Amino acid sequence: MKTLTTTEQLVQFCKRARSFDYVTVDTEFLRERTYYSKLCLVQLAYPSDEEGSAVLVDPLIDGLSLEPLYELFRDEGVVKVFHAARQDLEIFYFDAGVFPKPLFDTQVAAMVCGFGEQVGYETLVRKIVRKPLDKSSRFTDWSRRPLSDGQKTYALADVTHLRNIYDHLAAELKQTGRAHWVEEELQILTNPGTYEIPPNEAWKRIKTRSNAPRFLAVVRELAAFRETYAQERNIPRNRVFKDDALVELASTKPKSTADLGQLRLLLREARKGAIADGIIDAVARGLSCPQEDLPIADQGRGKVQVNPALADLLRVLLKAKTEASGVAAKLIATSSDLDAIAAGLRDVPALMGWRREVFGEEALRLCEGRIALAARGQTVKVIDL
Repeated sequence: MKTLTTTEQLVQFCKRARSFDYVTVDTEFLRERTYYSKLCLVQLAYPSDEEGSAVLVDPLIDGLSLEPLYELFRDEGVVKVFHAARQDLEIFYFDAGVFPKPLFDTQVAAMVCGFGEQVGYETLVRKIVRKPLDKSSRFTDWSRRPLSDGQKTYALADVTHLRNIYDHLAAELKQTGRAHWVEEELQILTNPGTYEIPPNEAWKRIKTRSNAPRFLAVVRELAAFRETYAQERNIPRNRVFKDDALVELASTKPKSTADLGQLRLLLREARKGAIADGIIDAVARGLSCPQEDLPIADQGRGKVQVNPALADLLRVLLKAKTEASGVAAKLIATSSDLDAIAAGLRDVPALMGWRREVFGEEALRLCEGRIALAARGQTVKVIDL
C-alpha cells in the first residue's frame, strides 16, 4: 500500500499511467465543517498487476503539488474512470479549474447497462467482481494522520476493483452501441455550471410557500448574502442560517438587531455582529428593490394543463421501454417529464438525445394517436395504428 508523499513520486506515477488506456480515480474528503470540500486523499490505479499500480496520494503533505495529476487529467489519451464522479469533480474544478477528460463514470454506465437506479459501488463490486467490500472505514475522518492499514486498504479498494468494473461496463457498452448515451450524460458533469452557485441565483434553491415578488426579493437578497458570506469564509451555509430561518426572516422582515432577537429559528450567533448586519442590509435591499427588478418564481410546468389519461399511458409506455432496454426508468424520463409531454410541451429532456431514441419517438407517436398499447401476458406491446 504505497502512499505518494512527494511531487516527484506523483510525477513518476502519472508518467507510468500515461502508457495505459485508462486510470481509475477516487477521493476521500470532508465537507461537514466547510463550504468547499477539503481534499484529504486521492486514490489512483492503472490496469496492471505490477507493484505500484495502485497508490494513495496524500494532498495534506506540505510541498506536495497535485499539478502532475492535473496534467494527467488533461491528457485526452487516457480515460479517467470514476464512480459517482460529481463530488470528486467538484473538488478538482474548484482546486484547479480542471475536469478529467475523457471521463467515464461507472455509476452512469451501470444505469445504462441495466444495473438499476443510482447503483452503489459496493453493489457493482459484488455483482461484477464477485467479491465482498469492506466498508468498516466508511465514516473515517480522512483528515487525521496517520492513516491505519485498514483505512488504506479500504481506500485502495475503491480504485482497484474499479478497474474490473470499468472493463466489464466498457465492453458491454461497446457491444450494445450505447457508449454515446453515457457520453451525453457526462457532459453535465464536465459543465462548470453544474458546480458554480452564483449568489444571486441561490434563492432559486429555497423552497417557499409564497411566490409574491416582494417576498421573493427579500429571499433573493438573504440567500445571496448567506452564499457570499459562506463562500468567503469557507463555512457551510447552514452555519450562517438555515433555510427555514431564511424563510422566517423573509416573512418577518426585521429592520433592526433587536427584531432578530424575537425570531425562533435564527441561530444565536446570527443575531449579532457581521451576520446580523448582513441580514438587516439584505432585508432592506429586498424591500427597496425597484418593481422592474423583482424576481418572478419559475412557474415552469406547474401551470400547464396535463392530460391525466395521456400521462398514465406514457407511464405504461415508459415501463415497457425500460423493460425492453434494461435502462433505469428515472434515467430515461422523470415523472415531471411525462406530465410535461402529456401537457403538450416538447422542450423536455426525455425527448432529446439518446432518450428520444429509447423512448421519446414512441412517446410522441403515442401523443399523436399513431400507436396503441396492449397487454399481452406480463408484457406491454406497442401496436402501430
